[in-house]
Parts: sequence; structure tokens; C-alpha cells
Amino acid sequence: MDLLSGTYIFAVLLACVVFQSGAQEKNYTIREEMPENVLIGDLLKDLNLSLIPDRSLTTPMQFKLVYKTGDVPLIRIEEGTGEIFTTGARIDREKLCAGIVVDARCFYEVEVAVLPDEIFRLVKIRFLIEDINDNAPLFPATVINISIPENSAINSRYALPAAIDPDTGINGVQNYHLIKGQSIFGLDVIETPEGEKMPQLIVQKELDREEKDTYVMKVKVEDGGFPQRSSTAILQVSVADTNDNRPVFKENEIEVSIPENAPVGSSVTQLHATDADIGENAKIHFYFSNLISNMAKKLFYLNSTTGLITIKEPLDREESPNHKLLVLASDGGLTPARAMVLVNVTDINDNIPSIDIRYIINPINGTVVLSENAPLNTKIALITVTDKDADHNGRVSCFTDHEVPFRLRPVFSNQFLLETAAYLDYESTREYAIKLLAADAGKPPLNQSSMLLIKVKDENDNAPVFTQPFLSLSVPENNSPGTQLTKISAMDADSGRNAEINYLLGFDAPSEFNLDHRTGILTAVKKLDREKQEKYSFTVLAKDNGMPPLMTNATVLVTVLDQNDNSPVFTHNEYNFYVPENLPRHGTVGLITVTDPDYGENSAVILSILDANDDFTIDPQTGVIRPNISFDREKQESYTFYVKAEDGGRISRSSTAKVTINVVDVNDNKPVFVVPSSNYSFELVPPSTNPGTVVFTVVAVDNDTGMNAELRYSMVGGNTKGLFIIDQTSGNITLKEKCVFADLGLHRLVVKAKDLGQPDSLFNVVNVNLFVNESVTNATLIYELVRKNIETPVTQNIETTDASSPSSDYVKIVVAIVAGTITVILVIFITAVVRCRQSPHLKAAQKNKQNSEWVTPNPENRQMIMMKKKKKKKKKHAPKNLLLNFVTIEEAKADDADNNRSSVTLDLPIELEEQTMGKYNWGTTPTTFKPDSPDLARHYKSASPQPTFQIQPETPLNSKHHIIQELPLDNTFVGCDSISKCSSSSSDPYSVSECSYPVTTFKTPVSVHTRPTDSRTPTIEIYSEI
Repeated sequence: MDLLSGTYIFAVLLACVVFQSGAQEKNYTIREEMPENVLIGDLLKDLNLSLIPDRSLTTPMQFKLVYKTGDVPLIRIEEGTGEIFTTGARIDREKLCAGIVVDARCFYEVEVAVLPDEIFRLVKIRFLIEDINDNAPLFPATVINISIPENSAINSRYALPAAIDPDTGINGVQNYHLIKGQSIFGLDVIETPEGEKMPQLIVQKELDREEKDTYVMKVKVEDGGFPQRSSTAILQVSVADTNDNRPVFKENEIEVSIPENAPVGSSVTQLHATDADIGENAKIHFYFSNLISNMAKKLFYLNSTTGLITIKEPLDREESPNHKLLVLASDGGLTPARAMVLVNVTDINDNIPSIDIRYIINPINGTVVLSENAPLNTKIALITVTDKDADHNGRVSCFTDHEVPFRLRPVFSNQFLLETAAYLDYESTREYAIKLLAADAGKPPLNQSSMLLIKVKDENDNAPVFTQPFLSLSVPENNSPGTQLTKISAMDADSGRNAEINYLLGFDAPSEFNLDHRTGILTAVKKLDREKQEKYSFTVLAKDNGMPPLMTNATVLVTVLDQNDNSPVFTHNEYNFYVPENLPRHGTVGLITVTDPDYGENSAVILSILDANDDFTIDPQTGVIRPNISFDREKQESYTFYVKAEDGGRISRSSTAKVTINVVDVNDNKPVFVVPSSNYSFELVPPSTNPGTVVFTVVAVDNDTGMNAELRYSMVGGNTKGLFIIDQTSGNITLKEKCVFADLGLHRLVVKAKDLGQPDSLFNVVNVNLFVNESVTNATLIYELVRKNIETPVTQNIETTDASSPSSDYVKIVVAIVAGTITVILVIFITAVVRCRQSPHLKAAQKNKQNSEWVTPNPENRQMIMMKKKKKKKKKHAPKNLLLNFVTIEEAKADDADNNRSSVTLDLPIELEEQTMGKYNWGTTPTTFKPDSPDLARHYKSASPQPTFQIQPETPLNSKHHIIQELPLDNTFVGCDSISKCSSSSSDPYSVSECSYPVTTFKTPVSVHTRPTDSRTPTIEIYSEI
């Protein structure tokens, strides 16, 4: 029981090892002589390979029959399905298993490789060849001759040669029959220990040689197959004379062993036989029975006299390991003695191992072609090594003679799989000559070698490689189209079509270049212009012709070298600069900008003024134009010259541009009143004048030009009754309302003329005296009133009634004279009172300034005003050349009993210059800007913003209100002295110079009565500084 368990466990372990090694065995049984295309089995089902899903395999499952090159396989396998079929080759069991023991089973073995490598397994298929009765039993000879002594006893037995049948089992020899035995002889069949059936002839009656010495019969042999097969032989029996004693062998059976390498003539064995007779009957003759094989007769020699058996020819254990020698010893009688000599040929290591290569990958002209992309463990061939020797002499090992990326993996006994052990690389090794060595375990060992050639098939596994992955080159501009720039080259480690390289331009390559796809020559197909593009960076590709193709890229940088092919270029063909007339010498007029598309020295431009113009200079590098003269627009309005730009090329190029410098007017003249010609003139306005009638026209002129000479008129003082309005553009003073009796008298209007100059406007004021009356009877008196009106603060309304009127009479004249006298007295009295009240009033005004009721844009001007006020206090009368009055409007409260009507006091600083009232120089013709003049903001910028005016109530309506003029603290002027000149204080060549003007102000309160209005109307006190 323990022995069986151990055997079972060993069998299981062996099966596991075989399975893990990827080797399996499968047995099938077939009958010999089967026709073609008979289905034997289905490996896909029989090996349970149908459980492997096809989607997990790189390639479909394949069954490949592995057999020795040159052999004709007896079966075939459908590679896709694994079905096994017979072929047209004859399956002959007797031929396949010739030389083996008759009753031994006959097998035919083949190997099948299951592919791909993911599921690789090697299956050994053993076909048990079943015998059919296709052979009839045959006797060794068609005539069998035997000799029987005449004194043979009844039932004596004599052996007959046995028939031979190549079939086995029931198909072998089963029975013998004696035909025509004549009842004298019979036939019996006995079975030897080896299972052979031996015929024996039996003597059934006494023999009498004298009566009949020869008997002829037939012997028939039959097998047990179906259909049964048989054959016959002629048996001829001779009756010999009586011999009393027959020879006797000392040993009837002898077994000897002799090495197969025993030399010819060596003794095998010595037979010994004796005979009790004497004389001639005692002489023994040895000979081989005719029942021994022909091979035995060929290999051994028997000495007929001595009985010594020797080697006649060299022995070969592998051909026949043992021999049966039936030796007969005869003394001349009819019944010879019999002895069986069994010769065992012992093994000598005299056979070298054999190497059988059965390819899994079909060779081409004896060479296996293997892709360099073959995965690891790719099966190449099944190597079978055999040795005809026995025992350890037949144990063979197989290996390779040197390090190669292949290995031999054992699968079955004396069978090895040749497979890849490392990745192949065509570029490093293109061919392998593998020397297979097989050595046995004999002493000394014998070995055999065999060569197996493997060529590595190149795959497109190497992309082309550029000799220079980054190529930088230079080419002069203005090249001829088709100029060759360079040759681009790449190498490919592959071979054949895989190494053929085509050169291509990348998608980013400009159209200016072309690349020959075979030679790699890069050409410029267009004329290059550095000024349009200096550098070209693009990609070139190298692509091989493999499947699929591989490619690589390199970067090409083409730098276009400059040539002096461009002249300097001015930004404008003609330059027009506008400069203020007060621009100082060596100031900045403007900037000439020149460009040269070339590079380096070819683009270095030097500027100069042509025709040796000394009025201006130009910086050779920066292009800044400066004057060497002082500008006066009235003398010369423009200057024209040409500027030359020359580059620094080896052959220089140049160009010119026209420069025109226009002298621009500066707002340095304030308006001058022409009408009225003096602050002391007056104009008569009849009371019957209809409203809307122009009663006077103010005319002022400005020596500047353009916007600096455009004037706007406004009334900034006087007109306390609101009788008159002025047109700001024409200067026409128009009667607003119908005059009443209370309106008769002298009306003073303060008119302001302001230009529209930029950045700061200038202005002037004038007194317009309008005398509302029917006529002027005493002009001297009126002029005196005008003079006093100017010199005296206006604190009351001056109403003068002309004594003469178209409807007056003598009484009226008298009344007028009286009234005039009274008026003069009143004026003198009022003047005295006003003078007495003047000093406290000025102090109150100064106190108001200290209380910050006046807002002055420039603190320096405020100090100047205070200083000049002190000077005015010292003087008893106002200066003749300058008068600045303030009209103060004060609100009368409702409970004021001293005044039944509202009175308004207006405080206004008014600057009047007598010198500016002079005649205007009509000979000077002002010029204006051209309509198409360029925007001066490109060359000049304003240095000061425009002043702004806001009315900001600080108290309720029943209190004092202020009109406050808010001006910037810097860069602001209020008026300009006629003697002062504007000077440039700015370093900016493109800005108009700022002007600063000293301002002198005086504050003199004058009371003026307004027209009767509602007693509840508040009176507003207005402070304004102009």
C-alpha cells in the first residue's frame, strides 16, 4: 500500500513539473493502414484550451506540428482548430516498429507547439499503432527437410521450423496443420516460455526404412486475424538407418555476454558434446540449425569439429542486443543433439549522441529568421538528443558553446526548447550561429555538435538621428533665388528600406526655403530681405521608409546678414514745427526722427543741415533742432531749410527732408480799447431812446493773432440800475428798459475786454460813461462830474438833470440854475463827508481781508495789494495813470429808517491803465493760424489750467454773500502790465512759456443807488477780484 501511494505521489509531482514547464502529453490510438483525412482527435477540446479567451491573446491561437526536417509526418494538424487528421503517408506498424519485440506495443510520437507565446505549451502526442491482420504467417523456407531414424518410437517428437508472422497478438501465428500425413505422422503445437508456438512432428507408426525411406507432406500455418491468413510449406521426411547412441551436450542452454566492441575472431563460447558410440559413430559434427536468424549466421562462426563459436563480423548492440544460436551436434545419426546459446551483446560507448532539430519557426533555406522585436521566451525549435547506447552511455546533456541571447529549456526526456533569453537588436548583432553540443555520460564521453543559424530581421525600431540637432547658419540678404545654404544629414541605424531617409520641411517652415527630400540640401528659393525678417527658425524632419515610418526633427536657425540696401528714412517727407516767438536762443525747436532698416554701421545715421544754414543747428545723433537766433513773428513768420541723413555703410546712402519752422504767436498783448478812447469820455443817451437801441459800441483790438486776438466783452461794474446790456462779441451796448425820470444823469459802466488766448487769457477794462439826458448844455460840468466820479468812490447815485430840455421854459432854466447850485454845494458837502469816512472804511476793508473774506489766488499779489493800499492812504488823491475802484453793494434791512429803498454796494477791483487807452496801431496786421495748421499739442503743452469761477454761498440769504474767484495757486496771472514782457521759464521745448504779471489793486467803496424794487429784496455784497 505504501509503495502504491509513493508511486502515485511521484506521478502527480511529475505531472505538475511537466505542466509548469509548459509540456504536456496526449495519447491517441489509431489503426495502421488508415486512409487519408481521418479525424483522430481535437487538441483544442482535449487539452481544454477552449477556456482561454481569444481577446486576451495578441494573435489567434495556433497549433504547429513540430517534426524533423525531411521527415514525412503521418498526421497533420489544422493550425487554427487543433484537429488531427491522417495524411496520405502509409501507416505500417511493421515498418515503424521493426526490430522490437513482437509483442511490444508500437508507438508513433510527434510534438505540437501551441502558440502564441502567452499560452505556449509543447504537447507530445503518442499514437499507439494498433495492428491489423495485414501479413500472412510464413515458414522460413518453402521446403522443410528433416531426417528421422527408422527405430523411432511411437509418439516420438521432432521439432519443425516455426513460421513467422509480423503481426502481433491474435493476428500472429495461432495454429499449424499437417496435410497428407498418411496416418504415420501427426502434428502438435507447443508454446515456449517466450510465447512462441512451435510445431512438432509426431511419429504415430513404426517406420521401416527398407519399406519407405521418404515421406512428402504439407504443413499449413494459420493466424487468428480476420480475415484469417495462412501459408503452407512442403515437409519432406527422410527415414535414416538406425544409430544406437546420439550425441549429448554437456549444457543444453548456455548464456554468454560479450561486449559489442569485441574484435572479430574473439571466442564467444566453447560447446562440449559426447557420444557413447565408438569409431565413426562417435565422431561429432557441430552446426547451426537452420532456424537461427540470418543475422546470427552472419555475425557468428561455429567450428564444426571443436564446437567453438567465434565472432565472424563486428557486433552492434544497437542493431541487435542479443542473439539466439541453436547449435546441433550430430554423430552421423538421424537425431542430432540440440543446444541453445543465448548471446547478450553488452553496450560500449561507441555511439555519439545525435541532435535532432525540429523547427517551431519554419526556416528559410536552413536559417531561422527572427524579428528583433520578438518577445522574450520566443520558441524557435525543439531540440531532441538521442544516444543509441544504453544506461549511462545513453544519457545525453545538451547546451550551447558560448553566451548567446538564447537558452535551452528542458521539456521532455532528452528534449529541449530553444527560446530567446534576451531581447534581440539587429543593430548590434544581425546573425547568430548557435552551436549546439550534445554529450553523453560515457567514459570517455562522446559528444556531437550541430549548428543552428538565426538571422535577426530588422524592424523599424530606430528613428533617424540628425548629425546636428540644432543647425545655425547665416546668409547675406538679397541672395539669388535657389542659393544652396547647407546640407542636412541624418543617420538611421536600421537597414534596407527602414534606413532610407526622406527629408521634409516642418509645418512651421516659411515659403522662402526648400529642402530636397533625398539629398537634404536646403536652398533659399526666394530673395531674402533682412529688413522684413532677420531670423528664420523652423523645423526640418527626417522620416524613414519603415512601416510604420519613424521620424525625428531638428531646428534650423537662419540669420539673414545685413547689407546696406536701404537709405535712411525720415518719418515725414516734410517737417513743420511751430515755435513760440519768445523761444530763447538754443532752445529746442523740434526733433527730427530718422530710421534706417539696415543693421549695425549700415543703420548708424548722421544728420546735418544743408546749405550751411547758420540760423539753426541740429544734433547729428539725436536730431534735435535748436535756433541760433531769436524769433520775432512780426519780422519773419517761417524758416525753411533741408536736413540730410547719411548712414555709415561702406558705400553710404543718404536722403533729405524739408524742414519748415513756423513762428507761433504768443499771447503777450492784452486787448487795447479803441472806443472809447479814454475813461473820461461820455456819450449822450436821450431819455426817449427805445429799449433795444444800441446806444454805444465798445471797440478793442489785440496785437496778437488767432485765438489770442479774439475778444469777448462783458460789464463787470456800474450799471447799477440795470439799464444797459452789452453784446459779448460785438461790444454793442443796448438800452434794456425805457428810461424814467429817475434814470436821468450820468451812468458809469465798467466794461471788460478779454481775449481767448491759451493757456492764459489777458484782459483790459474801460469806463463807459453814458449821460442820460435830452442834451448836453454844459459839457465842462459833465466832464468834471466824470472826473470826480472816477476819483471819488461811488457811494451814491449821481443824478444830473440838464437844465435845458426841449419842453423847458424860463422858469425851468432858473430852477435848473438853482438846482445846479444846490447840487454843487451838495457835491462839495458829500465829498467832504466821504473823505472823512474814507479812512475808517479802508480800515474796515483791510480788516475784512484779514478775516479771509477775500480769496486771492496768489499770496504775493495779496501782499502787493496791501502795500499799494498803504501808499494810497498817504496820497490825498488817486493817481492819474491808474484807477482801481471797488463798488460795494450792501443789503438794507427792513427796519432801516434811513433808507426807504434798497441800496446796493458793489466792491470790484478794477484795473485801468491810461497808457493802454492810447490809439491802436492800425498799421500792424495781425496774422492767424492757417486752417490746416497741425495740432500744437504734439509739440507744446499747456503749463497752466484755465481759471474757474464759482459762487459759493456761505451765509443765509439775509446775510452777506460773496462771489469768489477761485484760481490755481501756481502758473496763474490776472492781468499783465503793459511794460512787463513774457519770458520763458520752462525747459520743455514743446511748452508755451509761462507769464507772470504783477498786479496792483485798490479797494475804494462807492455807494450807488439801484432802481426802486421791493423793499424786501435783499442787497447782495459782491467781492470779486479780476
